[in-house]
Amino acid sequence: MALSNEIVLRPRFKFEVTTHNEKLLKGFDETKTNQTEFIVSRIDDHVFIKFPKKDQHFWSPQLHLEINEDGKGKTIVHGLFGPNPTVWTMFMFFHFIVAALFLGFGIWAYTNISLGNTYAIQLFLMLFMILIWIVLYFAGRIGRSKGKPEMYKLHDFMKKTLRTYR
Repeated sequence: MALSNEIVLRPRFKFEVTTHNEKLLKGFDETKTNQTEFIVSRIDDHVFIKFPKKDQHFWSPQLHLEINEDGKGKTIVHGLFGPNPTVWTMFMFFHFIVAALFLGFGIWAYTNISLGNTYAIQLFLMLFMILIWIVLYFAGRIGRSKGKPEMYKLHDFMKKTLRTYR
């Protein structure tokens, strides 16, 4: 179960367990009261594991697990590491704004080219939007690297809980 996704900002994993999914889900329910290092919440087949507010920083990750039965007596655990949903939404909003501005400046440049006017400013702004997108991407990568030790803590907690309630 290696976390080898080096390109993506939100690493994912998937594995099979031979235990019934309800037993595993009840195990996560029990860990809510047995420990204070993590906040564990469950909605149906989804388990969310995150750090308490006092231990969180801007880049703190959380782990979302989906624990489903595959119908053959096995359970499939899908995991997704990601930042706080508010941080993720903010970054997606910034990416959307940059993409919309890039397209807008591209249309403006095309219009000026069609009219025979100068279009150097528009091309500069398009290149600037590409630069901003690169900065956003690397900011996300830096944030992921700052949260990596916490990702390993979340992953170890998940593995320990699954081993305990198999």
